[in-house]
Amino acid sequence: MLEVIEKLLILQDRDRKILRTEEELAHIEPERQEFTRKLTATTTKLDAAKLRAKQIESERKKLELDVDAKKQQIDKYSLQQLQTKKNEEYRALTHEIDMAKEVIVKLEDQQLELMEQGEVTQKEVTLQQQAANEAKKLVESKITELNQREQVLKKELAELTSNREELASVVDDTSRTRYERLLKSKGSNVVVGVHHHSCGGCHMKLSRGVVVGIQADAEIVTCPNCGRILYFTRDMDMAVAD
Repeated sequence: MLEVIEKLLILQDRDRKILRTEEELAHIEPERQEFTRKLTATTTKLDAAKLRAKQIESERKKLELDVDAKKQQIDKYSLQQLQTKKNEEYRALTHEIDMAKEVIVKLEDQQLELMEQGEVTQKEVTLQQQAANEAKKLVESKITELNQREQVLKKELAELTSNREELASVVDDTSRTRYERLLKSKGSNVVVGVHHHSCGGCHMKLSRGVVVGIQADAEIVTCPNCGRILYFTRDMDMAVAD
């Protein structure tokens, strides 16, 4: 194997590790945001349940005040009945008292309905509170793990990139330029072996002339289809169909 190929394989191995680390790092923030979104959704449900419980209690208290107001009216009308000597006025007051009592019955029925709704809603609040507490605990744990993983990956990436240029500098300028150009367009699969007389990158079958050139180990040979740099080792199948 050409010495320059060996140097490029070492550089490529480093670049693959760098790319893998960068990709893993790139996934951390979206994961962190997803966990935060789930926690926010759980908190939103809890807040909605609390708001509903508060509204029900507010409506119940308003009905309670309305009932008290009607009872005060009845007391007032009853007092007026004791003071009046006119039958028509007495009957009119009786009518008002009866109407107030009917309203009280309706208001108390509404109160009962709201009390039942309040009990159901309070149970929902309790369940949502438990869910929110569990979600918060889980999310905090996951985010802590992600933060720790992020720090580890950043450290690894710093170590990987620290002497990357040193590895690249030992490659001649022409080969290095070609490699760097392919790295941008093909990703980390730039220097590839030959498998079953095909390019290990694009898998196009290679001509006999190309295979012979690779086996000669005299110069860098590239795939005529994708431009990747080709190499051969004894454990590869280089057979070419006639």
